[in-house]
Amino acid sequence: MSANDGDMKMRAIVGEGGEVSAPTPKQDKCCEYTLDGSVDFKGRPAVKGKSGGWLAGALILVNQGLATLAFFGVNVNLVLFLTRVLGQSNGDAANNVSKWTGTVYMFSLIGAFLSDSYWGRYKTCAIFQAIFVLGLALLSVSSHLYLIRPDGCGMEHAPCGPHSGKELGIFYIALYMIAFGNGGYQPNIATLGADQFDEDDPAEAHSKVSFFSYFYLALNLGSLFSNTFLSYLEDKGSWALGFWASAAAAATALLLFLSGTLRYRCFQPGGNPIGRICQVAIAACRNWKAGASTGVVCLYEGDEKADAAGGRKLLHTQGFSFLDRAAHADTDSKLGARDPWKLCTVPQVEEVKTILRLLPIWLCTILYSVVFTQMASLFVVQGAAMRRTTPFSGFSVPPSSMSAFDILTVATTIFLYGRAICPFLARLTGRPAGPTELQRMGLGLVVGALAMATAGTVEHFRKARAAAAMSSDLHIMWQVPQYALIGVSEVMMYVGQLEFFNGQMPDGLKSFGSALCMMSMSLGNYFSDVIVSAVTRLTTTQGRSGWIPADLNEGHLDKFYFLLAVLAVADFAVYLVCASRYGSGKVDGRSSDDEEEGAAGQVSPPAYA
Repeated sequence: MSANDGDMKMRAIVGEGGEVSAPTPKQDKCCEYTLDGSVDFKGRPAVKGKSGGWLAGALILVNQGLATLAFFGVNVNLVLFLTRVLGQSNGDAANNVSKWTGTVYMFSLIGAFLSDSYWGRYKTCAIFQAIFVLGLALLSVSSHLYLIRPDGCGMEHAPCGPHSGKELGIFYIALYMIAFGNGGYQPNIATLGADQFDEDDPAEAHSKVSFFSYFYLALNLGSLFSNTFLSYLEDKGSWALGFWASAAAAATALLLFLSGTLRYRCFQPGGNPIGRICQVAIAACRNWKAGASTGVVCLYEGDEKADAAGGRKLLHTQGFSFLDRAAHADTDSKLGARDPWKLCTVPQVEEVKTILRLLPIWLCTILYSVVFTQMASLFVVQGAAMRRTTPFSGFSVPPSSMSAFDILTVATTIFLYGRAICPFLARLTGRPAGPTELQRMGLGLVVGALAMATAGTVEHFRKARAAAAMSSDLHIMWQVPQYALIGVSEVMMYVGQLEFFNGQMPDGLKSFGSALCMMSMSLGNYFSDVIVSAVTRLTTTQGRSGWIPADLNEGHLDKFYFLLAVLAVADFAVYLVCASRYGSGKVDGRSSDDEEEGAAGQVSPPAYA
């Protein structure tokens, strides 16, 4: 190597075996600064005592709770708004809500891309939250001035009059501004919160794990208020008041978020990841003959600062050896400027490997989301066909309000897990951090299957005690166990999933990892519709009413629940194989397993090959 190539570092690999490389110099660690490479708002190295920690984390938790309250203040009764105020049919309203909800999740990919590539997480959160607030304000104004006409309309037996195309246009602009703002904000706020804790500091690494649990708790507490108080207001026709309350909550959340600007720890964006991934794929194809070499092969390391992709540097790992061809350095690469479409760096290749290793795990979480989405659909339909009056007051329990038991279970599980369950399991297993993220996600799949089996059993007895059409003598409180099991399972699955993807994704793709979590929920809703449609089509032949008819007393909803339980068990079996084969990458000379000892820990290699 010539003197002009001082910035090029090569790693020697002997055939298919181990590596021969020079020891990586250790950086001096100053206790004053964070060790993970985070910076403050002005781009300077973050000082521990003056940035991040639980002060910044608490602001983000409150922000998340208020933003969730605002979003679900619109989402929870949107179907009723479309039918009672805009005069849409039940089918059209349900389809429009499904499209809108799916759009929220799709926008999460845009927010994650902008955050990881160009803007950074703080700027992305601030911009999308501002759009979210403006959308809610426009919805509130348009509802008050144009849509709730005549006054007093919008209740169950008092629909509103027709509306002009202009009025409907303003409404849909506001609605999709809300979707765009919330979708772009959500995958970044959880990651920004995790950034406030230095995972290279053992004490802060433990706090980082706790943050994800509290984050999910804040989300559920916000939705609890929306599902009770705001839902009641809107159901009684106070739509504009409910929307204004949501707008006020979102505006308060934004102001709180901005108040912590000087306190937040941030990571620099790593540039367009799509370009980097495409470069690896094309370079690997161009260098396909290099894979036939059995001698010593040099891999191009690149410049340490330039190739850290917005954070710490990824080191070479075994597995997916065909991608290593993209970094095979020959004599031509030493002569002049490097063509990134012919020669990629090792960190760039490892970034692609990390994504490929995570995909099987991610795919296995989609079926859990199919199970989870039943709580907002068929559980409500099932509850509506049960006895709902309370013994003494005669109050009729709204079927949708049963989700409060799920939220209460989530809060209880998070509280008990951190203070009793995890310490007990840590003593039992001898592992200080307790169960790994992958183990918790697997437990979530199992408990989700139990929830479906429980729901099927309750439906069996509900149908056995059926009275008149669409009713039963079995009380709705018998649904509490299935809601509680869903609550336990979602803490295990979704909190573990957030921790897992945040910990395993490269520093330049953290927000994309959170977006993947949201996408699994979106695809779960989609596949739920596919499964329901397929079951309906197959079970309604020859004049039969099918498993899920309008009158559940004539159907077999219990069989559908048992089918989902079987699918969840099968998914768990596939998940076990994927999790047992999962192998994490190495960052700055350590594997993720080593640096997560106090936090998560992973299933040991071998990696996918």
